[in-house]
Amino acid sequence: MAWRFLPYELYTMQRYLQYGTLVEKNLQHFDAWASTFGETVTALEIAPEGNGYRLKTRFARFYNLPELLQMFREVADIQTADMLNLPVPEAEYRVVKVEATDLQRDMVEELGNRAEKVRNHQVNPREDNMLKITNDGRKLALDQRLANPLLPDDPGSKTNACVEEIYRHWEEGTDKKLTQLVFCDQSTPKTDGTFSVYNDIRDKLIARGIPPEEIAFIHDANTDVRKKELFSKVRRGAVRILMGSTFKMGAGTNVQDRIIASHDLDCPWRPRDLEQRAGRTIRQGNQNPKVEIIRYVTEGTFDAYLYQNIENKQKYISQIMTSKNPARSVEDIDEVALSYAEIKALATGNPYIKEKMELDIQVSRLQLLKQSFLNQKYEMEDQVAKHLPARIREQETWIAQYEADIAQVKAHTPPDRETFPVMQIGAHSYTEKKEAGQAIIDACKAMKSPEPVPLGDYRGLSMELSYSSASKEFVIALHGKGTYKVPLGTDIHGNITRLDNKLNELPDNLSRCREVLETVKSQLENARVEARKEFPQEKELAEKVARLGELNALLDMDKKDHIVMEEEPEEEEIEPEREKAVWVR
Repeated sequence: MAWRFLPYELYTMQRYLQYGTLVEKNLQHFDAWASTFGETVTALEIAPEGNGYRLKTRFARFYNLPELLQMFREVADIQTADMLNLPVPEAEYRVVKVEATDLQRDMVEELGNRAEKVRNHQVNPREDNMLKITNDGRKLALDQRLANPLLPDDPGSKTNACVEEIYRHWEEGTDKKLTQLVFCDQSTPKTDGTFSVYNDIRDKLIARGIPPEEIAFIHDANTDVRKKELFSKVRRGAVRILMGSTFKMGAGTNVQDRIIASHDLDCPWRPRDLEQRAGRTIRQGNQNPKVEIIRYVTEGTFDAYLYQNIENKQKYISQIMTSKNPARSVEDIDEVALSYAEIKALATGNPYIKEKMELDIQVSRLQLLKQSFLNQKYEMEDQVAKHLPARIREQETWIAQYEADIAQVKAHTPPDRETFPVMQIGAHSYTEKKEAGQAIIDACKAMKSPEPVPLGDYRGLSMELSYSSASKEFVIALHGKGTYKVPLGTDIHGNITRLDNKLNELPDNLSRCREVLETVKSQLENARVEARKEFPQEKELAEKVARLGELNALLDMDKKDHIVMEEEPEEEEIEPEREKAVWVR
């Protein structure tokens, strides 16, 4: 909960729950309440319509928070762990850090590039946005196979580290049938054969010798009866490893009897979600005097950001949800106000103020127009000097490349479309489409790095295999005079079809390049005309800037610093009175 919203919410709740108390203290009106618990600043701002100024009063700082919360606690019973002191097991929090793979680091860098494009409005929000980038980052921090299931299973990943910890606790707690919880909000169980972290962990634990009946997913208990039966099995130790999301395995999951460890495989968005997870283990009724809460972090990924985000949120919440007193004051640093000297000049009714306001708007508008004009002029000059000639040369180069590669492909393509062209992969030549497609899939699975590696030849062009962190796909680059990239899928026949489609597109690409070349030549002529124009309102802008300078001198605006020092009271002089205001009536 952010502090800047808290006072307004408290006032509304107090109006509903303790109106009599507010009346007793003369705080029933918001203005009185706000003047007691906050400091307001009146600033001169541009009006919404943009043609003048207006005085706007806003909160700048909130005071007397201990007294405010003491009053609120008359109707709100805030009970926290440090106040209740319940008989719960002692918890040892441990962080298991793992190194990111080269592929993960490369993909994290690509996420940064995507975020930069979103901030600069270079991409349609429907195609990419910060929520999508963050979701991709969370998946990548969990397991790189969530980006592409063909990527290798890294032995040092969070998933495998979690498997090691789960198995160790299972083995050590066999005699007492101790149980464990595994929380993961992403990559929930799948039944369609696609990759899932849940399924991967279960399969690896079973492969190590853990009986399948001792591992359960909360998602399988999809009715109240099944859930009750599952919880009973966990309490008895019949099911010793229970996996689930915070939503499905949070509040209401009472299986704490034998829990020895809880694993946070990923990081949720809200502090309360981490508390709910830990609360399933650190709970009355747990027979173990000590338990472990293990959290897994992939260094150099979004995990660091997510845990930092949780920490910052928790700092605010902890100031209220505790038995201790909160800070006396919290400052809102978002305000930007005019200087004291400008406010004073406005209040005096000086006849030059209105003229200054109007000129400020007019000059700002003209300066924006001029800047826009100059930006366009400079852009046209750059287009004439560099960009358009470069595009012409680029199109001419592409045309030459397409012409050469089309001839090369044609020379190595059988006239009979039913005959499969020979594909060379490594030292082997393939004359059957199915075998060639399978060889491509095998090459993908053998990749250990995103860096390109030679693959072979097809229809007169060489092939190079790489992994794209941007699209999370394996890519074959066909090299001739030009380079043509083809993203791969998981279908052996489909990948060959994709390669053929890319090569069959070359004639159409050649036609488009020729059309673009003619268009760019026309744009170059138009840009030369625009680059020679001058700003049409230059004289008007110069006159108004000069007059505005005269008005600033008349209003003594340049001496705002020493005016503030002479006129404004010291903060220490007014602070004690403000703090007493809540109780002195």
